[in-house]
Amino acid sequence: MTTTTTAPRPYQSYVYAYPHKTAYRPLPHPAPSLAGLWADEPKDALSLYAHIPFCEVRCGFCNLFTRIGAPDELTTRYLDALDRQATAVREALGDGAPVRFATAAFGGGTPTFLTAPELERLCDIAERRMGVDLRSVPLSVETSPATATADRLAVLAARGATRLSIGVQSFVEAEARAAVRPQRRADVEAALGRIRDAGVPVLNIDLIYGIDGQTEESWRRSLDAALGWRPEELYLYPLYVRPLTGLGRLSPADADREWDRRRLRLYRRGRDHLLAEGYEQVSMRMFRRTDAPPLGPDDYACQTDGMIGLGCGARSYTSSLHYSFDYAVDMREIRSIIDTYTATGPEGFRRAQVGRWVDADEARRRHLLQSLLQAGGMDTRDYEDRFGTSPFADFPAELRRFEALGWLDEEAPSGLLRLTAEGLAHSDGIGPELFSPAVRAAMAAYEPK
Repeated sequence: MTTTTTAPRPYQSYVYAYPHKTAYRPLPHPAPSLAGLWADEPKDALSLYAHIPFCEVRCGFCNLFTRIGAPDELTTRYLDALDRQATAVREALGDGAPVRFATAAFGGGTPTFLTAPELERLCDIAERRMGVDLRSVPLSVETSPATATADRLAVLAARGATRLSIGVQSFVEAEARAAVRPQRRADVEAALGRIRDAGVPVLNIDLIYGIDGQTEESWRRSLDAALGWRPEELYLYPLYVRPLTGLGRLSPADADREWDRRRLRLYRRGRDHLLAEGYEQVSMRMFRRTDAPPLGPDDYACQTDGMIGLGCGARSYTSSLHYSFDYAVDMREIRSIIDTYTATGPEGFRRAQVGRWVDADEARRRHLLQSLLQAGGMDTRDYEDRFGTSPFADFPAELRRFEALGWLDEEAPSGLLRLTAEGLAHSDGIGPELFSPAVRAAMAAYEPK
């Protein structure tokens, strides 16, 4: 790792998990059994994630695992497979040690693409198959303006949803079109009204900066339109142009440094505006209203606790293996993977097929990365207790470089490793700097499909 103080580009990769899924590979035969993988894992504070890979449209920037529409009763067949998978996974967790879920989320895609009765069934799978008490844990659900209908929202509110996250991206219709996300502002506002009427405690609104034609003035208009609903949370995402996405087909990935500077400028304006409006910064992307209600009991720690993913776009985490199903962006490949998933029988769900082993070095990197990119920073004593070493001994060159760039907070309390405001602004550059050479090589060798 170079020790130069030249700053990395600020927008390299949105790092929300490590190792990245493009570093996953098919696992050698015989594939490891889930029962063996989970046998010695702590299971008293798990996270459940259910993935619904359907949307009514596909946004131009989206490289998530999702398809447009669901013909021929595909949602029914998908939920049938999800039920079979949940049954197999719950059996694999065993009865020897207490199994408890501390948090749950339904994502996608768009979970509210499902009808209200289908959402009831999804909740039943989580509760009756997996044993999650949805009314006593934080439950986050993603939605969209077109699918946030009153009947769907009523189901989610009744089943214990504590947070609804809606992808608006821009309240300016011309910007929404430029992001290949056709929507009318009146429809967006109507959906937000229905969400508020449903009474779910926390509303999150996603906005994107860096859209073609977006100005500081139009960005401020979008922010103020969102603030008019007093959302408990706001996520500010930088626009990325990725291969095989709608925008990626219209134009190649933009590597222009002027775009970097424009996105950073818009980010800072948005950050400062939200801080002035009574929000606190949780990460580069997440801002939470200081008077927002708590989401409920949540003792899940993403750095250490396991995660169970259900659905063909979901990941699962044990301490030694991260695993999932195959990943794709191209629509034909996604359809093929979904068809394979819906045809999978119970035995096919008892083994991990695609994934990446996590050794001690990768575990250290993951802990540092997922802690440091939070505004609260990382307690170095927790790190030392877990690994028996110091992060400054494990990552001397990287941390010295961040310090030289002014990205580490020298005024942080003793025992706390924390980014400065500018460090947080460069989170999408800092994250990739902490990737191991092996993960970098695997990601570079991945061929998008």
